[in-house]
Amino acid sequence: MQLSVLESDRFSQRLNAGGEVNFTGRSIRTVQVNIGLKCNLACHHCHVESSPKRREEMTWQTMQDVLAAAGKAGAATLDITGGAPEMHPHFREFVLAGRRQGLHVMVRTNLTILLEDGYTDLPEFYSAAGVHLVASLPCYLETNVDRQRGKHVYQESIDVILKLNAKGYGINPQLPLDLVYNPGGPSLPPDQAKLETAYRRELSTRFGIHFSKLYTITNLPLGRFLHDLRRQGYAEKYQSMLESAFNAGTLAELMCRHQLHVGWDGRLYDCDFNYALHLPARLDQHIKNFDPASFLNRRIATGDHCFGCTAGCGSSCGGSLVADSGGEVSQNNCKTAVSA
Repeated sequence: MQLSVLESDRFSQRLNAGGEVNFTGRSIRTVQVNIGLKCNLACHHCHVESSPKRREEMTWQTMQDVLAAAGKAGAATLDITGGAPEMHPHFREFVLAGRRQGLHVMVRTNLTILLEDGYTDLPEFYSAAGVHLVASLPCYLETNVDRQRGKHVYQESIDVILKLNAKGYGINPQLPLDLVYNPGGPSLPPDQAKLETAYRRELSTRFGIHFSKLYTITNLPLGRFLHDLRRQGYAEKYQSMLESAFNAGTLAELMCRHQLHVGWDGRLYDCDFNYALHLPARLDQHIKNFDPASFLNRRIATGDHCFGCTAGCGSSCGGSLVADSGGEVSQNNCKTAVSA
């Protein structure tokens, strides 16, 4: 997109003022790939605006190029996302190819897809392949999840987690099942460790559920979430809150500095959020031409939305980036609290 806009964004100015003039990559631990935008849900917080109506999907040739790039980069993890990535016609083939290559394969699932016709055998497939699952469950309270993701989604998600537990997920260390929390409104997530304790207590007491870790992720002002903020008149206040909560301690571990993100069409991005904004990596290459050295040395493309990843405890696809010092977790932490 317009480099003039990138050069003048407030996040870049904050980096320069803090001495981060060369904001480049540090490693390529993970290759994250969005294989398509089709989804059985249309969640209010979805920054890529997936839905059952979307048809964009990655070709098999591009998937092979992604695996080749992971090998070139020496990446350890293949992080597969969407949409509901399971709906891609080559999804299972891609997962198995990644595992044969020796990659730690992580799939970001919305859980409910595993109840749809044609996908009910996925728990068996996942456990046999040794896939690491990361599942969206944005609260442990039913009302809040259904408000954010759709009617009955909470109970369907609980049913699927129980099925996954029966296969050893969240119990066997070789079958990790991580849950993802994000706020229901314009506020920062609470302390990740304390919220994880609350999730374990509530889900175990109510349903006997087990999981491996909880990730807290800040909602960035993008996609449907931004549309909601504008309708409610909170967009500017939310952006201001993110900027005022900037934490320089998060910069070293930002996901854009340690991963490669590949869009469904094979273009390279610094992160999933830049992908949602159609803001490609500055070297603007296709995955078939991927060169690890030039990707690492690129100047990461930034914008005002980047304050979302550096606010408070920080945010990434792997959860918070720094520890929090306090704050009790209560059920109010999972509710829409307009603190912007």
